[in-house]
Amino acid sequence: MNGDQEILGPCMSSYVDQESTESHRYYLARRTVLEMIKDRGYSVPTSEIELSLQDFRAIHGQTPDIERLRLSATHRTDPLKRILVIFCDPSMVKVNSIRLITSQIANKETLSGLILIVQNHITNQALKAVDILPFKVEIFQITDMLVNITKHVLKPKHRVLTDQEKQRLLKKYNIDEKQSCKYLMLLQDYSIQLTLDPKPRVNGVSFWKEVD
Repeated sequence: MNGDQEILGPCMSSYVDQESTESHRYYLARRTVLEMIKDRGYSVPTSEIELSLQDFRAIHGQTPDIERLRLSATHRTDPLKRILVIFCDPSMVKVNSIRLITSQIANKETLSGLILIVQNHITNQALKAVDILPFKVEIFQITDMLVNITKHVLKPKHRVLTDQEKQRLLKKYNIDEKQSCKYLMLLQDYSIQLTLDPKPRVNGVSFWKEVD
């Protein structure tokens, strides 16, 4: 400090993560998917969600093994309802990739849902192989899971409408229920994907804070 000069804080570079970008990406995606399935009613230990990046790297290293990142959870109110989360490697997801994944799933008959976190393009043939699986499959790009948009302070609250609210909405816009599901698909609201169970339902948005 010279004379009346203000003491400066540490250089901004000290806040930059100097370690593996790969491990940081897996850490963020894993935390988001844990928060997502917990919001859907699945049993997820708080300690798992609050695991620090440093502790994650101590467990998984700088180049995590995607096999060790697999997650399985049962529903809090229905123990027979089980969901599985699988991280795919960085290569293109082909039909053989889907076949390999499904061949490694034990007790398929007890699985109600599968979440795939992919890092590359998924081919049409692979998507067809997904469609014929006996359980619901959701596919997310890892880059979409780095931030949990549902935690953003400016995100409006989404909720499933009551039957009465739904009928009033359908009547107002002169559409039937099947059309409403199509409109919901067109919206591609990512926060709805994260928050709600993957069912074609009519959802409402509550803006609890005015944005200038």
